[in-house]
Amino acid sequence: MKKFAFIGAGSLQFTTSCIRDLLTFPAFKKSEFALMDINPVNLSGIEKAVKKIIKEMDCPDCIITTTANRSEALKNADGVLCTVFNGDIDIWQYDIIVPKKYGVDINVGDTRSVSGIFRALRNIPLMLDICRDIEKYCPNAVFLNYTNPMSMLCGAMQKYSDIEVTGLCHSVQGTVGMLSEWLGLPYEEITYKCMGVNHQAFYTVLEHNGEDLYPKLRKLMDDPEIFNKEQVRNEMFLKLGYYVTESSGHNSEYNQWFRKRPDLIEKYCSSGTGWNPGEHAFSLKLRRDRNLNTQKQYDDWLGKPFDKNKGKEYAADIFNARIGDGKPFIFNGNVINNFSIPNLPADACVEVPVVADRMGFKTTIAGPLPDHLAILVNTTARIENLVVEAAMKKSKEMIYHAVYMDPLSSAVCSLDEIKSMCDELFEINKDFLGDYR
Repeated sequence: MKKFAFIGAGSLQFTTSCIRDLLTFPAFKKSEFALMDINPVNLSGIEKAVKKIIKEMDCPDCIITTTANRSEALKNADGVLCTVFNGDIDIWQYDIIVPKKYGVDINVGDTRSVSGIFRALRNIPLMLDICRDIEKYCPNAVFLNYTNPMSMLCGAMQKYSDIEVTGLCHSVQGTVGMLSEWLGLPYEEITYKCMGVNHQAFYTVLEHNGEDLYPKLRKLMDDPEIFNKEQVRNEMFLKLGYYVTESSGHNSEYNQWFRKRPDLIEKYCSSGTGWNPGEHAFSLKLRRDRNLNTQKQYDDWLGKPFDKNKGKEYAADIFNARIGDGKPFIFNGNVINNFSIPNLPADACVEVPVVADRMGFKTTIAGPLPDHLAILVNTTARIENLVVEAAMKKSKEMIYHAVYMDPLSSAVCSLDEIKSMCDELFEINKDFLGDYR
């Protein structure tokens, strides 16, 4: 019997989809699911959801354990999935509120720019604590991380722990699914190569039966209904020539083009018809609503018809390749570059095709990014490297430097304004960050 520990198990979407997917594999029909969450409402709700999954998937030999104790959940685990983040909306809200005072308008704030940077500073120590517990209680476990900011957290864990860890995001396969609908093609028939950094990776190959799909996709941009679904990403595609992962709202805050003036926010980030066009504080509002109705989200899930079909998340396939039947699986994972993309820093955490099998994770040679994209992604990767080192050294100066170079902050603020903005955030976060000097 394999044991899977879910740290932050109350993340309903990821926990339920992963367990359902795991139970589609013969190797995991008899498994223990250790659910760990410090929120008792979440823990109770997710226990009921997992019981329903086990019943619907007809796997009566599975075991569920629940705990608020991380070490108890991790003891002798074969696989670990993490969806925690340090500092709920009581702190996270200031990542959005404070930059707005300085003209830095944030949509999500979980991955990069000044908000993503301070979220990383809060979460890197927590993730390294989890790694140390894994080293102690289940040193051979496969650790899959879903927490953002993905690149910075994975970069820190891969550089400063000895565990086997990679980070997963559904934006790669999710975007292919979206493009397949636009193009009227089956998802399974599209061939792609995607590389860069998390949320800022580009499809350098996008084909169907050997035919380049980019000319057809470019023609679709003439249709206002299609263009308006992803205004920021579609504008980037038209100007940069390659499609980027993750939503328009996310990508609007990763560069200097869309959020530096009110007229640009109005044009590109307010009227799109996709799920996240770029509204200010979009994710914070969703989280507030969810926190006000915590029990309701579980009740709603329990009341819906159950879909037994395996989804497109990578986690279960990876666990199966590593500790199940051993069938190799190719996925886009977050790993240290080591020249997979030769025109990005060798020590950057990149998102590239990775092969999972019995022997571990094997990073593929993705090849160089087109030169103009490499300029954009290099800026991101080098800032993220700087933040990881700043977190380890507890250096305010290095964080100032990172935010000085952030494309969105530097498009809006002076150097002195950025320093003041960071100082406010350091003061607000002092209970989470400790003594930065």
